Amino acid sequence: MTSNNDTLFARAQRSTPGGVNSPVRAFRSVGGTPRFITRAEGPYFWDADGKRYIDYIGSWGPAIVGHAHPEVIRAVQEAAARGLSFGAPTEGEIEMAEAICRLVPSVEQVRLVSSGTEAAMSALRLARGATRRDKVIKFEGCYHGHADSMLVKAGSGLLTFGNPTSAGVPEDFAKHTLVLDYNDPQQLEDVFAKMGDSIACVIVEPVAGNMNLLRATPEFLQAMRRLCSQHGALLIFDEVMSGFRVALGGAQSLYGITPDLTVLGKVIGGGLPVAAFGGRADIMKHLAPLGPVYQAGTLSGNPVAVAAGMTTLALIQEPGFYDRLAAQTRKLADGLTQQAKEAGVAFCADSVGGMFGLYFAAEVPQDYAQMMACDKARFNAFFHAMLDAGVYLAPSAFEAGFVSARHDDAVIAETIRAAAGAFGKVAG
Repeated sequence: MTSNNDTLFARAQRSTPGGVNSPVRAFRSVGGTPRFITRAEGPYFWDADGKRYIDYIGSWGPAIVGHAHPEVIRAVQEAAARGLSFGAPTEGEIEMAEAICRLVPSVEQVRLVSSGTEAAMSALRLARGATRRDKVIKFEGCYHGHADSMLVKAGSGLLTFGNPTSAGVPEDFAKHTLVLDYNDPQQLEDVFAKMGDSIACVIVEPVAGNMNLLRATPEFLQAMRRLCSQHGALLIFDEVMSGFRVALGGAQSLYGITPDLTVLGKVIGGGLPVAAFGGRADIMKHLAPLGPVYQAGTLSGNPVAVAAGMTTLALIQEPGFYDRLAAQTRKLADGLTQQAKEAGVAFCADSVGGMFGLYFAAEVPQDYAQMMACDKARFNAFFHAMLDAGVYLAPSAFEAGFVSARHDDAVIAETIRAAAGAFGKVAG
């Protein structure tokens, strides 16, 4: 019998490159046919064949209160009834900006945009415009959207500039981006000692989610903050994933580090396209219409998207929300680790707030090289065994997973039972 997913995928490939509108959805990393989703509710979604899955991607982070939360849906319906887009200011935009500034103390002013890529790209332009410098430092394995200067990998050696990782990115763009090793404070020291006066900013995911889950060490972030302050560079925390995911104040509240600029997305849209960048008012004043750094967007602060985001932000501020979310995520990580141990599979897991990472390795990786050394083939086999059992994990060994407030004890227990059988299949 032909699967509806197979039929849809074949059809999609005729009109869309690779059959998908974002590459990881194509299952190229794990093999097989992507699942085409028809609906979602709470911790679940259903594919085109009517099969239900426990969902651990949560739209790659935004579905922190669960899919189709009644209050979020109601807010969207009410906003849509008033009009979908105006191209003019609304009070909702002010309310969202005020909420972000209140919940993330390092942000004094904020500009709303429509995607994480747009937010990161704009923050980098702002940093360059405010400092009047060109050079940017990023870290191997961190993803900051698909703007040209961020699609760069490490150069051939220490203190070399990066090389483009995508066709269509001129080397002249990449030459302004330095790519260093994540969690290596000494490399930062060496680079700033050599060219500190030409560095506009350092951009980092304080909790990385695009090379699987990887925590920055406190020493790494502290060195970054000190060196940026010493040399007049700006520190940008990309919290598109970790913002409102790992804690109410983001990863910066957990580490006690104050960045100059913060990039946000995912959760603040509640499943609709909202992202933001913000920081100190003396930096933000460089943005048009006040300053010379240009940024604009027709759908920025879209009223329907803002309604979804504001309702989600209200729900996550309920007392005990993050304690419960972190406990459930840790319960999942510990349960999976125990099942792997019983099956004799080299495996470990980690979690921060509502994010988790799964590693087919003896120890939790600390950097990009260690992450790349994990057993990708075994992950792929495990992924498909879990998919067959009705558990949808990220279709890549190098993506973090997400738990929602609707992943209760019964859902976690069902996942762990599925994992017991999956680990048994990949053992040996």
